[in-house]
Amino acid sequence: MALELPPLPFSIDALAPHMSRETLEFHHGKHHKAYVDKANQLLEGKDLAKKPLPEIIRAAAKSGDKPLFNNTAQIWNHTFFWNCLAAPGKKPEGELKTQIDKTFGSLEALLKKLQEEAVGHFASGWAWLVVKDGALAVTSYHDADTPIAHDGVTPLLTLDVWEHAYYIDYRNARPKFAEAVLNNIVNWDFVAQQLKAAASLKAAQ
Repeated sequence: MALELPPLPFSIDALAPHMSRETLEFHHGKHHKAYVDKANQLLEGKDLAKKPLPEIIRAAAKSGDKPLFNNTAQIWNHTFFWNCLAAPGKKPEGELKTQIDKTFGSLEALLKKLQEEAVGHFASGWAWLVVKDGALAVTSYHDADTPIAHDGVTPLLTLDVWEHAYYIDYRNARPKFAEAVLNNIVNWDFVAQQLKAAASLKAAQ
C-alpha cells in the first residue's frame, strides 16, 4: 500500500503569526509531500512497501539504504512535528510537568535548553525532547535521522531545524524561529500522550 501525506492536525492558519499559512503550504504541501512521493518511488515493487512506516525506516537503516531511509524518516519526522504543534494556549500539566521540573528545574529551563540545542545544531536536522534511559533528555539528530531508528529512545517533542522550516517567516534567523515555536505553539497535550505511552511500554516490558 502506498504511503500517503497525512493531513495537518490543525487548520492551515491556526499557528499564525508564529508559523504562517505560506510556510505550511510549502513545508507540508511541497517538502513533506516530496518525501512521500520519492519514498513511494523507491518502494515500488518491493515487499517492504507493505510494512508500517516505522518498520520500513528501521529496515532501511539496517540495510544501509540511505535514499529510502532519508525519505521515509523525513515523512515520519514531519508527521510527528506537525502533531507537536497547536494553536497557542496550554502549558504542561500533571506527570509531564512533574518530570520536566524534576529533570530541568522548570519549563523555562527546558525551553531554553531545547532552543540552545536547535540553534547550536550544525546544518540541517531536528532538536528533540526524548525519554532515554528512563529519563527526559534533550538531544538532536542530523539530517533525516530519527529517534525511532535508535534503540531505547522514545520521542516526545521535536523542532525541525532544516532551513525550509523557517526561511519564509524568519529568513535565516533560526534563533527567532526556535524561540517563537517553543514558547508559543507546542502541543503539550500531545507531548504528555507520548510520555504516557512511553511509561506504559516500559511497564509492559
